[in-house]
Amino acid sequence: MTLGWFSIVRLGLVQMALGAIVVLTTSTLNRLMVVEMALPAVLPGLLVALHYGIQITRPNWGFLSDTGGQRTRWIIGGMGILALGGFGAAIGVVLFAENWSAGLAVSTVSYALIGLGVGASGTSLLALLATATEPRRRAAAATITWLMMIFGIAVTAGTVGAFLDPYSPALLLRIVGVVTVGACVLTTLAVWGIESRLSAPAPVADPPRFIDGLREIWAERAARNFTIFVGLSMTAYFMQELILEPYAGLVFGLTPGQSTQLSGAQNGGVFLGMLTVGVAATGLSLGSLRTWVVAGCLGSAVSLCAITLIGNLALGAALLPAVIGLGVFNGMFAVAAIGSMMALAGEGRTAREGTRMGLWGAAQAIAAGFGGLLGAAAVDLLRTGLPDTTAFGAVFLAEASLFLFAALLALRVIAHRRIASAAPLVPGE
Repeated sequence: MTLGWFSIVRLGLVQMALGAIVVLTTSTLNRLMVVEMALPAVLPGLLVALHYGIQITRPNWGFLSDTGGQRTRWIIGGMGILALGGFGAAIGVVLFAENWSAGLAVSTVSYALIGLGVGASGTSLLALLATATEPRRRAAAATITWLMMIFGIAVTAGTVGAFLDPYSPALLLRIVGVVTVGACVLTTLAVWGIESRLSAPAPVADPPRFIDGLREIWAERAARNFTIFVGLSMTAYFMQELILEPYAGLVFGLTPGQSTQLSGAQNGGVFLGMLTVGVAATGLSLGSLRTWVVAGCLGSAVSLCAITLIGNLALGAALLPAVIGLGVFNGMFAVAAIGSMMALAGEGRTAREGTRMGLWGAAQAIAAGFGGLLGAAAVDLLRTGLPDTTAFGAVFLAEASLFLFAALLALRVIAHRRIASAAPLVPGE
């Protein structure tokens, strides 16, 4: 038995819960540290890089779920760890205002927990989707689950932004507490009982060593080349993640609530971009996965150039549409890349879907941490001798250049495959 559409949507709720917690750390908490507390942008950059760096363990989580024959426990347990880390990160922000050392200690532990939670829960979820979804449905399943994740991110950012003004530490903790507890409850309800109804493989009696399994995957040329593409493209994707809200606050004077809502609008654009690819490519068979990846990369580069120009010309009213445009093209690129990932996960050596997803997840996490830290550190360095507008703009332009390189690389490493038309939705599946 394989996953039906209803089960795929249920698993998408896990992605939605995961994104709801993570967006608080990369947008709201990051903004509060840089603007309200006047801490250097490299500090939240290092913390976020820590949680991404710890996700280098993703191949190991995938390998454990491949050989253990049971992924549900990793999904639920990982979400619990993630929720604990997310709430701890909010406590760390509050402590920074009173005791810098205590705030740093709590934040470091919390961001490490976030990395472990995302790695365990996210990798096991993707492996379950890759192994239990029919090949003709995999790209559509990726689109559905990522749309739901981005929807969760956008709604969380927008809602938190609306309730966070006027800001107070107590209000922040209440809001983050509601989000983290809700994510754990939603995850448990969403995943409970699904795996028991699947014809999942039994645990491997004599599993190979993890390093041997990983070496086998790296020996596959397609998997290796796609890993390199993921690393470069995700470095570009995440360079603006930690500096866009501070840019809005320092250059355009937006409040914490307003900048968080701006982040929500950006993720709303990501949702729209993903939906566009889902409808056009899956429903109407327009364009290949590679075409949509390249279009998304090129559009993201143009949008970043526009955001830079808006800052130089002080066109505050144009910031919101430009940021939404960046989100749309980011979404187009991301969902097409994810579709390629899901298609490749089932190719090559069998019983290694989780390890492949873990390898690519690790490449994404390392690139995300490196890209976010690079963008934050570069802004800090440039702001010592340049106006804020020029400093931020230089980083945005560098990110645009990386997107151009990613587009060229995509033409070489992604096969010219179309997204298979999804099977019709069967009531009760």
